Amino acid sequence: MAASRKMGSLRLPPLPTVGELIKLYNLRAEKQLSQNFLLDLKLTDKIVRQAGSLTGAHVCEVGPGPGGLTRSILNAEAADVLVVEKDSRFIPGLKLLSEASAGRLRIVHGDILTYRMDRGFPAAISKPWEEDPPNLHIIGNLPFSVSTPLIIKWLENIADRTGPFTFGRARLTLTFQKEVAERLTASTGSSQRSRLSIMAQYLCTVKKRFVIPGRAFVPKPEVDVGVVHFTPLVKPQIQQPFKLVEKVVRNVFQFRRKHCHKGIRMLFPEVCRLELTEEMMQRADVDPVLRPTELTIPHIRALSDAYAHLCANDPSLFSYDFREELRLKHLGRNHHTSVDAFKEMPSGPQPC
Repeated sequence: MAASRKMGSLRLPPLPTVGELIKLYNLRAEKQLSQNFLLDLKLTDKIVRQAGSLTGAHVCEVGPGPGGLTRSILNAEAADVLVVEKDSRFIPGLKLLSEASAGRLRIVHGDILTYRMDRGFPAAISKPWEEDPPNLHIIGNLPFSVSTPLIIKWLENIADRTGPFTFGRARLTLTFQKEVAERLTASTGSSQRSRLSIMAQYLCTVKKRFVIPGRAFVPKPEVDVGVVHFTPLVKPQIQQPFKLVEKVVRNVFQFRRKHCHKGIRMLFPEVCRLELTEEMMQRADVDPVLRPTELTIPHIRALSDAYAHLCANDPSLFSYDFREELRLKHLGRNHHTSVDAFKEMPSGPQPC
């Protein structure tokens, strides 16, 4: 009986509905900020359930907006909820929620892309990386415009164990455009297999939970929305620096319909391109005529290891950018200068 009274006390008291708050504060979703409100509390409750039990948990919610998802998180008995909201129009409504939450809701008026989440929670909640995840969750109905750069930033944080992952293998439950959700979770050979698939899956267990129809949002977006859950792996499937893996994967997938060696070639300066491409493919023992979508994570691991070996022999390779070489060639032609302008690249000793 006492336990049920305690649980009941964590639920929010009667409040104006999210729709009423939107009218009260004259809020509108800003198209340029990719804002879409989710007002159906049954759907926000369903999103929160994908995170698992939040009883007594610490939660960071990204872009709470008018607070629909925030209410569901609080009603799931989270002990400490930190919301990061960039748009000042939503702060008064969030303060109303904070006052009703008996001190469980903290508000940061700022940009999640620059906010130091590692300073937002007590060190005592940390768990060693090799153990179970800490009782810390990141949840958000992400604006479409920031969802991809934000998940790439967090994946790099996972690889480096920085940001929110200084506390351990914190789990994430996030919304994305349906197409992006499909890319994040796409298997080898799928038409949706992409750079995002590899970068997410070599670091995390990634699951697409369910799809929310666009008509559930206000205003209605032109696409449906997927809910994706991430759990960082104890041991990443590729043991190379994030930026090196990202560079290999980015180059491979820039020619996604062609054989994979076409993208690998662009990792190297023209003067030694064929030679080093052949060496890298042989060292990795990867079939050069596989399509990028056919590459498994072990394939990408072998390619990353081979590229790391070549960069160890010639460190200037890693800073090479084929687009810069093309740009300097184009400038050279326009100004009737020789291709020797490439030697003026500011990256120190030239590759090859």
